[in-house]
Amino acid sequence: MDTITRTVLSSEGVERSDTITRAALNSEGEAMLHENENVRQIPGDPPRRWFSDEFFELIVWFAPDASIFGFQLCYDIGNKPRALTWLRDSGYTHDGIDDGDTAEGANKASPILVPDGIFNTEHIAARFAAAAGGLPHDIRELVLEKTREFKQGL
Repeated sequence: MDTITRTVLSSEGVERSDTITRAALNSEGEAMLHENENVRQIPGDPPRRWFSDEFFELIVWFAPDASIFGFQLCYDIGNKPRALTWLRDSGYTHDGIDDGDTAEGANKASPILVPDGIFNTEHIAARFAAAAGGLPHDIRELVLEKTREFKQGL
């Protein structure tokens, strides 16, 4: 597999090295979100689709009429993961993701969402726009709109 190593910026402006396959890059050399296949659908929950790259994970939930019911945009997943969640009937939340790591030798717990700091709207929206070129138009546009709309404390 043809890979390259590059330096990327975290959402906090910290540089780190990253290795990625060339096939996952757009023409500007930026990572592109791709759809994960065979996503487990949870009985009783809305149907969902899942997209990811090295910086983002995007989960999109659908209403019975196939419209978008909500999404969770996880970002900076390799460094300090956080999640912006939007649901049609309840609005926004912004949380950190505690990955469940515990003391050495202890069993890993399930990841959970925990209160987190400020959401860098401009940076995350711009980075998502660059990575979302291959997403279905309705998903890309709604996530961009809601991401740009989000204001801390809503």
